[in-house]
Amino acid sequence: MSTSTRRLNRRVSKLAASAPASWFFLHVANPVDKRLLPATNGRISLALGQPVLCLEVTGAKSGKRRRTPLLYMEHGDDLVMIASATGRTQHPAWYRNLTANPRVKVYAPRGRTGEYIARTAEGDEREELYRRAVDFYPGFTVYETRTSRQFPVVVLSRAR
Repeated sequence: MSTSTRRLNRRVSKLAASAPASWFFLHVANPVDKRLLPATNGRISLALGQPVLCLEVTGAKSGKRRRTPLLYMEHGDDLVMIASATGRTQHPAWYRNLTANPRVKVYAPRGRTGEYIARTAEGDEREELYRRAVDFYPGFTVYETRTSRQFPVVVLSRAR
């Protein structure tokens, strides 16, 4: 990533992690993107300038399909997400659901739409991916100040 791109990304990330932007993404962008990303095969999102996918998981208790728009980064052929829940005290529902049902559907740009298997990164892999995620989206450090829990790092690999 170039220096100017990194600088712009940090500015956008700082704005996106602010309370007003968090409210916008939670109450406006997410409800729209739950429908918009699948309808456009992951190509269009209200989160302009940020890589967002729509994760479709099966509810652990209900068995119903649930969709959640999430920031992601690429790691080789895999997709990586951080279960930050913007710093809330509990893990997000989508994370609890995918730990119970790791086979998920993803709607993402650039040919990334498809079936994936989710797993939680551990140890050195988790530390490396989390450092990359913070470099990619510094807002995670803001979210860390809101909670004492460690954010799970989720790796999605294409289902075979």
